[in-house]
Amino acid sequence: MILKNRLRKLAHSEEGFSLVFVATGLLALIAASMLAIDLGMLMTSRNQAQNSADSSALAGATALVYDNWDDRSASGPAVRNALAAARANQVMAGNVAITPADVVFLQDSLGINDRVQSTVYRDRAHGNPMPTFIARYFGTATVNISATATAEATSANAETCALPFTIPDKWTEHSDGTGKADGPWTPSSTYDQWYTKGSNQNGGVPLPNPDVYVPPGQAGYTGYTSADVGTQIVLKANNQNKVSPSIYNPYNMPPAPGSPGSTGGADYRYNIGHCNPAIVKNGDYLTPETGNMTGPTSQGVSDLINEDPSAYWDQGCNCVKNDSGKDPGSPRIGKVPLYNPTIYANGQQSGKSQPQLQVTNYLGFFIVGVDGGGNVTGIITPITGIYLSNLGPATGAFPKVIRLVK
Repeated sequence: MILKNRLRKLAHSEEGFSLVFVATGLLALIAASMLAIDLGMLMTSRNQAQNSADSSALAGATALVYDNWDDRSASGPAVRNALAAARANQVMAGNVAITPADVVFLQDSLGINDRVQSTVYRDRAHGNPMPTFIARYFGTATVNISATATAEATSANAETCALPFTIPDKWTEHSDGTGKADGPWTPSSTYDQWYTKGSNQNGGVPLPNPDVYVPPGQAGYTGYTSADVGTQIVLKANNQNKVSPSIYNPYNMPPAPGSPGSTGGADYRYNIGHCNPAIVKNGDYLTPETGNMTGPTSQGVSDLINEDPSAYWDQGCNCVKNDSGKDPGSPRIGKVPLYNPTIYANGQQSGKSQPQLQVTNYLGFFIVGVDGGGNVTGIITPITGIYLSNLGPATGAFPKVIRLVK
């Protein structure tokens, strides 16, 4: 009877039942925590995959600018660099899968083929899926992860740290100043719109087949392109009566925080040897620097060379080697504003006392050397620039802006 009563009491007792809820809840909490670990790992993996894709697309766009704009083949530098950058950025200590077919070249909104799209994978189809810790016990042993990024190398329309002298943008050569047909453009060509005064009875009369300049952003752009990289130019002091790639015009650099404007030879020299952060924009009119600047030019360029004396131009890669490692490269790579030769020539023809220097483009210029007469020898090299949306596109311009767009 006593046993029977004890069993009856035990059957109706709720003592210890809370332990069942605690145990069940603890198991659920542990399961949720472990699933959270899986979820956190997958989110981290997704972010790392996106970083891999981003770096791949940017590396491809950078190679277009600095290595070879036209080579978009599977073995070209753009694809090689995109693959290497993707593989260098692992996902949870594992390599992503990417092949040349996963690097695609696309057009931007203006129809310019300047974009690189990269897609990276860690999935079952490529044999490298992401393993799970807890989800495997619920039937999901692995998950697929992929990421896509698009970068572009669009044309720049502004620069900072520009050199305080300017040369004309490139044009299509047709005639010399006597009206005779001229050969192809060379660094010593002159921009001719009229018969040269004094050459014959037609002095000052428009040529029947003048040289033609078309600025960036317009159809038929004639300016400098990646095909000109490696061309050597010797810049000579301006005589203000000739438009030639080999003639440079000093101008007054606008002031900027931490840097002087140009009010004379000392400031002009400083702005050659140091970065003036003032922004020079397409469409700006530069004020010509008066006075003889050959001495300050020689001194300022020498200052630049002394910052990186071991740098040299390597014809094998068509690039600067052994530089200082300073970003964005050797300080001897200058950014030269280019002026519109038509506006300059029109001003000279109309008798203006000072040349009209309207900025229309920019040129990368690796400084090889300078002599005491202010003659600067350099080689055309790629550069990056700034894009200001309020100025509009400068399609075809020489400097590029490398950026992620997707």
